[in-house]
Amino acid sequence: MSEVHEVPYEESELYRIRHSAAHVMAEAVLEFFPNAKLAIGPPIEDGFYYDFDLGKDENGKPKTFSPEDLEKIEARMKELLKQNAPFEHSTMSVEEAREFFADQPYKLELIEELAAGKLDENGNPIAEPVKEVSIYRHRNFVDLCRGPHVRFTKQVKANAVKLLRTSGAYWRGDENRPQLQRIYGTAWHNKTELEEYLQRLEEAKARDHRRLGRELGLFHISPLVGAGLPLWLPKGAVLRETLENFLRQAQLERGYLPVITPHIGKLDLYITSGHYPYYKDSQYTPIDVDEEKFLLKPMNCPHHIEIYKAEPRSYRDLPLRLAEFGTVYRYEKSGELNGLTRVRGFTVDDSHLFVTPEQLEDEFIGVVELIQYVFNTMGFHDFRARLGTNDPNSDKYAGTPEMWERGINAIRQAAEKVGMSYSIEAGEAAFYGPKLDFIFRDVLKREWQLGTVQVDFLLPERFDLEYTGEDGRKHRPVMIHRAPFGSMERFVGILIEHFNGAFPLWLAPVQVVMIPIADRHVPYARQVAAELRAAGMRVEVDDSSDRMNKKIRNAQLQKVPYMLVVGDKEVAEEAVAVRTRNNEDRGQMPVAEFKEMAQGLIREKSMAL
Repeated sequence: MSEVHEVPYEESELYRIRHSAAHVMAEAVLEFFPNAKLAIGPPIEDGFYYDFDLGKDENGKPKTFSPEDLEKIEARMKELLKQNAPFEHSTMSVEEAREFFADQPYKLELIEELAAGKLDENGNPIAEPVKEVSIYRHRNFVDLCRGPHVRFTKQVKANAVKLLRTSGAYWRGDENRPQLQRIYGTAWHNKTELEEYLQRLEEAKARDHRRLGRELGLFHISPLVGAGLPLWLPKGAVLRETLENFLRQAQLERGYLPVITPHIGKLDLYITSGHYPYYKDSQYTPIDVDEEKFLLKPMNCPHHIEIYKAEPRSYRDLPLRLAEFGTVYRYEKSGELNGLTRVRGFTVDDSHLFVTPEQLEDEFIGVVELIQYVFNTMGFHDFRARLGTNDPNSDKYAGTPEMWERGINAIRQAAEKVGMSYSIEAGEAAFYGPKLDFIFRDVLKREWQLGTVQVDFLLPERFDLEYTGEDGRKHRPVMIHRAPFGSMERFVGILIEHFNGAFPLWLAPVQVVMIPIADRHVPYARQVAAELRAAGMRVEVDDSSDRMNKKIRNAQLQKVPYMLVVGDKEVAEEAVAVRTRNNEDRGQMPVAEFKEMAQGLIREKSMAL
């Protein structure tokens, strides 16, 4: 076991390159749009952006950038990068900054928030008012900025920069504030890295789960139901239920007990847990019912705590492992919604383990092993672990320093015992305790945070949880929160893109399509389909009037693993002609032989056909 101390992105060379590229891009924009008002332009994952207010058009609507504008801005940006201007850091008093940025209203707002001790330029709370603000200058372009930047513009390689797209963006992400125009770009160390990234972007477009979800009939977003509230279509429901049944069985074998909780709860429940204050901005307005306030459930854990408290507990009852596929609701801004991966209503494969302090390490290890089993079964072999701790400089974390130390040490000791390497990232903890997250890299090398396991000394304290120990006295249990999949919606979205919709046989919503060559072969096709269904397989019969080759093509487009073609010869010999979605012709095979082969692959949850 070892702690992996990776350089944080904010301290990396790429971060400085991208931050500097954002400033040069803004400089180029002002050359073409001298009256533009500047908002913010931070580095982000794989790139950067900058927001601008271009004013209104003749119809009173916000002016936008055209594709031609983007081309001109990028060309000028590359010219400016080559001039090798230095980035110079300085400070200004708040009064000087107000005067300097007098014609930049968004910068003035940032300055006032800094001066009042409210927010920094990224909208994060700050501890106290500032008297001086940080400034970066290159050539005649000056920006309110903390940095860091490269030393000279030429250190941002002109052939390693690309402007990608534009979009609308509300100031401070608030739909009631002005709509700005955002330019997204990317920057890398060299041209080769840029080209590799652009190639990954193209592949990502081809694998977009929103398009594949529509084409494969997996899910639907209805404007009448509401944005961020996906409807699972039959094939998508089959995929999701297959995943849930897989995890249910794994949990049953490991001593988990199923529970079901309601979709709402009294506001007091979430105030006690701390979820309401902590998630207040991302929760829906409380509902008035019989002069009491209820809330759409933002988290499952308070409900599971009340199940624990439903009866007296003894040390003999522990560990108590409660598990639920529980649906929760969070308010996400409309601009942040994205298919299945960012939604407003989602189901968590949630479990809460109530354990004695002596059981904590073994139970934590058991959860880690379960998550590893899930990942390995899915073929997710490229993943890393991240220990999320509290940020001592932030006030968003509850509990005592002693609680945090105990929780962090428990995770360290468990990781050491199983020989697991992990990185440490301050500020990535839950508000109630530290956690070990599993970060998966998909086939496009994109990272996704999936499984998580958390140690919690706080909520047992807040809810006054107890168990009677062997000594006859009352003791406080420890909670472990865990979710191997995370959100079912997000997990399926990631699965769709990782497999490009071509799921392993055991997960495929339709595993086999029967293809009769002529109408006279339809009865036999239905007979074989019935036999395979009786064996637990998901089978469809294409009895349309299309020709055989088109039926095969249609099944391949739907990414069905197997096509079983039947004609006179197959009927006579009680066989099927086997084709795969990869256009492989396996030839004729007795029905019994195909069934045995397919059942073996499903049983083994094989990645192969």
